[in-house]
Amino acid sequence: MTKPRAGAKNAADGHAPARRAPVRRVASVRREPARRAPRAADSVERAYNAIRKMVVDFHLRPDQRINEMQLARQLNLSRTPVREALNRLASEGFLVLRPNLGFFFRALETDDLVQLFELRTIVETGGLALACERADDEAITSVEAFWKMAQQRYRDHDADEILSLDESFHVKLMELSGNQELVRTLIGINARIRFIRRVQISLGKYHPKLIDEHTRLLEAVRARDSQRCAELLRDHIDMTFEDARAALKEALFHAYMSDTQAVQSKRAQE
Repeated sequence: MTKPRAGAKNAADGHAPARRAPVRRVASVRREPARRAPRAADSVERAYNAIRKMVVDFHLRPDQRINEMQLARQLNLSRTPVREALNRLASEGFLVLRPNLGFFFRALETDDLVQLFELRTIVETGGLALACERADDEAITSVEAFWKMAQQRYRDHDADEILSLDESFHVKLMELSGNQELVRTLIGINARIRFIRRVQISLGKYHPKLIDEHTRLLEAVRARDSQRCAELLRDHIDMTFEDARAALKEALFHAYMSDTQAVQSKRAQE
């Protein structure tokens, strides 16, 4: 015998069929992605770039001891990334680590400056020899277009911009070699001598000379004449001992003058 359905039984008893309770839909909550905590490597890189700029711009005096705790507070970082950045800068020759004393700003001496310019000459002549062999015409055309734009801005006589354009020009030439180690080496050398070159350019004696020599360098690269490139580069980069001594003297004068002016300005505001 077939059993009556529940609904039919209720109807027979005079009651309305029971209704199922409506299913309530719960709105899904969208979770925001967790913010990525700063990586240790990011903090080290930030500390490295900030401290290197201080060194390159001569914001530290020769043989000045570096206060790690003060630097960490200034950069809003812990001491660990600051210490790693300082060790890296010491390995690159910007600083010196003295046992039990800490890190000190390693000011350039005349011999250091001459040696850095000699190294720059060797790196760049070697790189351009490779560029004459390896660079395709399109890559050379790209550097020529950059230089055409850059030399117009040289005439504004802004020392900071001229230095930036000059460094970029030489790095772009080095990139034509296809050797990234040479590129990285040149960038490191540029950082070590940047303040000295900034002072030289600010004196205003080299602007027309730089434009002419850069143009002739590019013509030699286009002609794939590595010997001509080497001759031009040696004349372009050459720094004698007397040149280096005069440049250092001028650079230190500017550094101390800037420091004195900053102190006087701060006192005037107080």
